[in-house]
Amino acid sequence: MIEIPSRLAEVEADVQDHVETNLEATLGVRFLASEYSTGPVHGGRIDTLGIDENSAPVAIEFKRATDAGVINQGLSYLSWLVDHKAEFGHLVRDRLGAAVAAQVLWSAPRLICVAGNFTRYDVHAVREHQRSIDLVRYRFFGADHFGLEPVASVAAQTAVLRTRRASETAGLGARVADAAMEELFAEVDQVLLGLGDDITKAQRKTYRAYQRLRNFACVCPPQKNKLLVYLKVNPKEVDLVPGFTREVTALGHHGTGDLEVRLRTDRDLERAQDLFRRSYTAA
Repeated sequence: MIEIPSRLAEVEADVQDHVETNLEATLGVRFLASEYSTGPVHGGRIDTLGIDENSAPVAIEFKRATDAGVINQGLSYLSWLVDHKAEFGHLVRDRLGAAVAAQVLWSAPRLICVAGNFTRYDVHAVREHQRSIDLVRYRFFGADHFGLEPVASVAAQTAVLRTRRASETAGLGARVADAAMEELFAEVDQVLLGLGDDITKAQRKTYRAYQRLRNFACVCPPQKNKLLVYLKVNPKEVDLVPGFTREVTALGHHGTGDLEVRLRTDRDLERAQDLFRRSYTAA
């Protein structure tokens, strides 16, 4: 057994290039632009622009080491982004097509700060802002390995309020489901959030996404006699059980993930918890 010492990048651009080249694999974000100019008035450049798995706009700011200004700088770019929705929409349309542009979720734009480290003041600061912010620590290990570690993740207050309101009415999408499925839906929510303290939720019309750096579970609206959960677990590594789990790699469905889990009872939820943990760990 050999310990591989960790190291910071020589220059900030090394981190940015490495993450941008592997943006979907590392952060679950589709690439739109690099060093995007915010114009002569604002006078800045957003390191990376993208759109995440739930169609939320994402601004990514990189720092080589610890930087006291990373959050404020990133928030200024996020504010610019919200004030230039049409410009962002045109960018999405040009790069990813009109269908993707029509699905942009402006209720919870995200800021992801990737740096060598953060202070405890940074962690406290993100909790004071009413924005979706992720602090992510990076490290290179030797010549062949690269790691990202979530330090803090906070969901926008507006997104949390919408989630609560949806739960209080009739689950996702305000659909009517029987009391048993609503109760099961609430239990699934508690189990998924209980997997770690770095989890945030993103509310869409057709599903609720549970995220670390990437989605690890998407829960669809409660139906009359079942609840569908999609996980980032390789179906080929699971002993599929008819009526409980199935592969949906080539099938259209809401949310993200190639493994569908059908929950009907608390017993099904117990059976699914190992799969939940596997998906959470992989994210």
